[in-house]
Amino acid sequence: MQHDPLLRAIARETYNACYPTEDWAPVRFEEAERLGTVHYRQAVDAAQRARALTAASGEQLPLFTTA
Repeated sequence: MQHDPLLRAIARETYNACYPTEDWAPVRFEEAERLGTVHYRQAVDAAQRARALTAASGEQLPLFTTA
């Protein structure tokens, strides 16, 4: 997710909102990202869905952000 900072930020906020404590997820976002946990994959899926919903009708989302 390093190639899309906005999508990563959305995934991080989703992860932190859905899994606020160790009772919900055993590791913090960075570790979950590194390990590719199910919690991380669910947060990424939610971020991708949210991003798609916010795109204007007919707008193609970029594959990579330009620096």
